[in-house]
Amino acid sequence: MSLYARALWYLGSIAVTAALVGVWQLTADHGGIPAVFLPGPDRAWDALVTGFSSGPVGRVTLSTIRRMILGWALASCCGVVLGALIGSSRQAREYLAPSLELVRPVPVSAFMPIVIAFLGLSGDMVLVVIALGSIWPVLLATIHGVSSVEPRLIDTGRMLKLGRIEMVWKLALPNAQPDILAGARLGLTVALVLAVVGEMLTSENGLGFYILSEGRAFHSANLFAGVILLGAIGLVSNLGLQAAESYLLRWTKR
Repeated sequence: MSLYARALWYLGSIAVTAALVGVWQLTADHGGIPAVFLPGPDRAWDALVTGFSSGPVGRVTLSTIRRMILGWALASCCGVVLGALIGSSRQAREYLAPSLELVRPVPVSAFMPIVIAFLGLSGDMVLVVIALGSIWPVLLATIHGVSSVEPRLIDTGRMLKLGRIEMVWKLALPNAQPDILAGARLGLTVALVLAVVGEMLTSENGLGFYILSEGRAFHSANLFAGVILLGAIGLVSNLGLQAAESYLLRWTKR
């Protein structure tokens, strides 16, 4: 994409966002909906600024981000290791494929009662649930990337007398890097969602519980401010991973 086309794309995105915010403001001011149910973006922005300056928004935001990153990092590490082990062995793929396909579609919420039974309604339970939910994109992407190494690379590795661990480390994982990074981006989105749901369920300090409590108190401006903040966290984290992906995969563009 040329620089001119990219600039037009960014300008178009900003224009669409501004139009949506304008429609929201007009609806809140003249749509006949009480402000207790639909505050305007001006009130939501004021609530966000006040929450950071003199309220708990900064503290709860850091708690949610910490849980999201810890759970995602744990899931990513486990997903890459398990995916490399399974993807590098044809027998492992054949034996474990039915089990993976059986467990993969099950929603994480189905595992929550089991995790709660062992860990209770605690912060550790939230971390485990985040890891369980966000491991699948990384695990499946790693299996696919490791198992789809070019046969010529495998032959080259054998000619160089590389061991199995060296083959995985030097050939399979670099080949799987684009898949792993794509799975990690998807897993980070899942981690944010599960962090918010877990905080709502356990009443742990975080944005999820903050949004829930403000909604129950009919503080709609604070509720919308929390939702906007969640969207900003998702956007910034995705852009950060996109930048990291572009840097780590710069060798593919040569």
